[in-house]
Amino acid sequence: MVGVVVWLTGLPGSGKTTIGRIVQEELRSRGYRVELLDGDWVRATINVEAGFTREERRKHLLRVAWIARLLARNEVIVLCSFVSPYRDVRAEVRRIVSEETPFSEVYVKCSLEEAMRRDPKGLYRKALRGEIKNFTGISDPYEEPENPDLVIDTEATSPEEAAETLKNHVLNLIKQR
Repeated sequence: MVGVVVWLTGLPGSGKTTIGRIVQEELRSRGYRVELLDGDWVRATINVEAGFTREERRKHLLRVAWIARLLARNEVIVLCSFVSPYRDVRAEVRRIVSEETPFSEVYVKCSLEEAMRRDPKGLYRKALRGEIKNFTGISDPYEEPENPDLVIDTEATSPEEAAETLKNHVLNLIKQR
């Protein structure tokens, strides 16, 4: 078996981690070694000093790319759930990972209006009040992927349907190796 890195990008609240968790559980139940690297968890444990300026986000995501590459090199399926708002940084992540292991960028598509409606952590409300600086979609841009390997529209599908699509994508990546 070979590991792969599947990078889920999208607005905060788009459903990246939700569908990543479902896929992680499903693949683990089938005997696969799977890790979900989530932005909140990485910031709380591995990269606690990470900030939210463009350069701080870049450094944070490149660190994650190296960790994901290492895990995938050791036959782990790595699901990375990060807003990762900038195209050029996602391209750097792809270069780092794909030097050694398969990489797939998945755009978890959700309109800003829907993400704001969901607002599971209340972050959009705080950003709109000016309590959070450099918040993606409000005071900092989100650059949609131009050529993602997969698009999952979480406004048009349930979390379970989205996860099924992602799971099948991951399994196809593994079979191609």
